[in-house]
Amino acid sequence: MLLRVRVALPDRPGSLAQVTKVLGAAGADITQVTVLDRGDGRAMDDITVFCPESTPREALVKSLQSVDEVTIEGIWTTREAPGTYPELEILKYITTAGDRALTTLVDSLPVLFSADWAATTAGSRLVYASWRAPREISVPDEVPSRPVATTLDDGLHLIHAPLPPLALSLFLARSEGPAFHRIEVHRLTRILEIFLSLPATERSVARQLRK
Repeated sequence: MLLRVRVALPDRPGSLAQVTKVLGAAGADITQVTVLDRGDGRAMDDITVFCPESTPREALVKSLQSVDEVTIEGIWTTREAPGTYPELEILKYITTAGDRALTTLVDSLPVLFSADWAATTAGSRLVYASWRAPREISVPDEVPSRPVATTLDDGLHLIHAPLPPLALSLFLARSEGPAFHRIEVHRLTRILEIFLSLPATERSVARQLRK
């Protein structure tokens, strides 16, 4: 199984090597490391690891807790294949999807962001949702002016993104793992900017609204 491990650690030589060493000793095969943040002597990294099904997550947590000054932000499952450029692949599919551009985007986002589900709404009306989305989605009364990350009272992590030209809102949700990082919000913002510039975008939305 593929797991995403988010850790905060000292930003000094040797710190990451200590983390990767204990993860390897716990049975994790490290496939990718992404630096999310650096500053004030600290760094935050996302580490993608492959673990056999027989390796409990508790073993990874215990190994990381043995490293001084390392904080575990979260460990959760991911479907994003490491070492690839998934945004480019998805955007390629979207540009050729025609009237299915919106549904292609929504179905792809949970994989791109190691999330549970995504959905679009027009006001309180659900327009389209990925297959793991709940049947009923509580829509916030206020639409933000730009994509923002938040955590609901029940622990669900969300990015709420307005799509002003289409009069829609987009939601990306993750129940497992840490809150969405500002780098993830920025990444989604750029993907949506490209999506909104595509000629087929308005047609794909109109098709969903007619259903």
